[in-house]
Amino acid sequence: MKERIKLFDKILVANRGEIAIRVMRAARELCISTVAVYAEVDKDSWHVSFADEAYCLGERELSDTYLNVDQIIQIAVETGSDAIHPGYGFLSESPALIEACEKAGIVFIGPDTRSIKLMGNKIESRKFVQDIGVPTTQGVTGDVDTLIRNASKIPLPILVKAASGGGGKGMRIVHDLADLPGIIETTSREAKSYFGDGTVYVEKFVVEPRHIEIQVMGDKHGNVVHLFERECSIQRRYQKIIEESPSPTLNDEIRHNMGNAAVRIAKEIGYGNAGTIEFLVDKDLNYYFLEMNTRIQVEHPTTEMVTGIDLVQEQIRVAAGNPLSFKQEDVRQNGHAIECRVYAEDPANNFLPSPGTMILYREPESQRVRIDACTDKAGTIHSFYDPMISKVIVWEDTREHARLKMIGVLKDYIIHGIKSNIRFLIELLQEKNFVDNTISTKFCDDHLEELVSASKQKRGRIVLDGPLASYILYFLKHNSKKGDSNIWQKIGYWRDILEFKLTMDDEPFEIVVYPEKSGLSDVIIGESRYLVEIPHLSENKITVKAKEGIFNAFISHDNYGNAYVSCNGHIFNIHRDDLLIKEDFYTGIDSPNGGEGNLIFTPMPGKVVKVNTTEGQEVQKDDILLVVEAMKMENNILALRHGIIEKVNVKPGDMVDGSKPLIVLREELES
Repeated sequence: MKERIKLFDKILVANRGEIAIRVMRAARELCISTVAVYAEVDKDSWHVSFADEAYCLGERELSDTYLNVDQIIQIAVETGSDAIHPGYGFLSESPALIEACEKAGIVFIGPDTRSIKLMGNKIESRKFVQDIGVPTTQGVTGDVDTLIRNASKIPLPILVKAASGGGGKGMRIVHDLADLPGIIETTSREAKSYFGDGTVYVEKFVVEPRHIEIQVMGDKHGNVVHLFERECSIQRRYQKIIEESPSPTLNDEIRHNMGNAAVRIAKEIGYGNAGTIEFLVDKDLNYYFLEMNTRIQVEHPTTEMVTGIDLVQEQIRVAAGNPLSFKQEDVRQNGHAIECRVYAEDPANNFLPSPGTMILYREPESQRVRIDACTDKAGTIHSFYDPMISKVIVWEDTREHARLKMIGVLKDYIIHGIKSNIRFLIELLQEKNFVDNTISTKFCDDHLEELVSASKQKRGRIVLDGPLASYILYFLKHNSKKGDSNIWQKIGYWRDILEFKLTMDDEPFEIVVYPEKSGLSDVIIGESRYLVEIPHLSENKITVKAKEGIFNAFISHDNYGNAYVSCNGHIFNIHRDDLLIKEDFYTGIDSPNGGEGNLIFTPMPGKVVKVNTTEGQEVQKDDILLVVEAMKMENNILALRHGIIEKVNVKPGDMVDGSKPLIVLREELES
């Protein structure tokens, strides 16, 4: 008879967003109840309602909420939780949380303190793997003076990295040694903010590298296996946005050697849970240890899709004391999986975070597609946290089939009200270098302008009459179907012909719609006339058909006369001047650098972390006036012209949202 595995009764999930949902799903499938914790700003988030129980940690400051070890432990004890799963980020690699768990008699679902401390410090981990024969890049460690003095021994470019960093944070490239002191200062400050440790080091930057990582899993009985690799070379700001498994770069020999190296590292430290060994691979397929992440990874679903192994369930099982449920020879790569990370950001504006309220959120439905999201409906994406909304994962028998499937899925993924990177992902997946796998971790940086330009060109080739007719007919038909009132019903019709005046992407249009006859609507847009039927009409979706062709669109509108029309991942913005809106509202100033003229605004909600100027100071165009931290990134707010600072309205630590100017410049310089 098969021995019954040991499991927990209740798990507290010390995280938020999609990873909290992911852990709760795994626990639910194992018949384990879950406890959510949340900041007050997250009270309406999906993970709060998804759990069996939920408890508030405080307002919104990370130190008081998701990083508050004492309060998390207290809630775990009071709710009778016998284990804590930290997800990724936040406390997932915190020795303090592990020690607090041990003291309270609660199991930490992750590795032991020694593994986290050793691998969590990039300086110590590099030395450790060098000692066991795993190659690393050339590096320099020490205090700031030592780094500046010895960095010249490494050929440029070099990389300044946080010793306790991860997730693409705390890393900056240096092309000129004159920039090194300032970059060390900035990176150290960011590292201190996110990881509680401002220590940084310098290492050789591998030109045009591939980022390939090996998934490992160990238990408390000395067993360690690898689950093959993931290619994570498509990145922006050193953070991955597309991952796939298996890697199209590796051959079987290199794959085997890297897998064995990863297992050797994990066994040498007695590793006992899910972890990832990350490598840089150069053009000659030489590989160099980069770091070990002692937690579940954002991109773990690609491994799950090709191996069929649920990594989070396995984490829970081994944390409860069970041996691994599989051996190395049981693990196979089957087919090909691709994961795309969907972010609230604007790729056309250097990936500037785009927090705010979604007015439409609609996930695609398709076979062999998995979506791990922070939400199941339209809601607010807060500026206090990482801007990732979801992960879209597809599986097919080959890479090419998976690539084509992902493109189709993303075109049906609709997010309105905030900017997202969905269309940018579609362009990436169609770009020849991605198709041919001639890429590197610098690909997005080097090709950003042409990818954004390609998207604009494709958008420009869409005949604008399609979005216009779709919106007007959806507005008339759907509102009529729902019985909603509109402005014509309020003032009464004086003729059968309906005339509309609107703007789309700031261009004015006049549209005339004649009454429907025999199932056809007669629509006139400018000089063109169409007889249109509607084969499909449902909530937020319409299909219009004319002899010129068929147009499918997703449509939403807010309370201020603004509408959004999506087609093939492109979004068209429409404003109606003839709708009665509910209230006045402030639109802010839309400027890529956060200001216009004499008033300097923040282009995104966030927290001021540094003010570089004082009243009366003379500044030059492109000077950095202040730094605003939003969605785990520092954003420089620049001076748009030469001038004198008249007023500074903020100080470090202030929360800002774009509703008032942060800095005011004088109209002109005094003589």
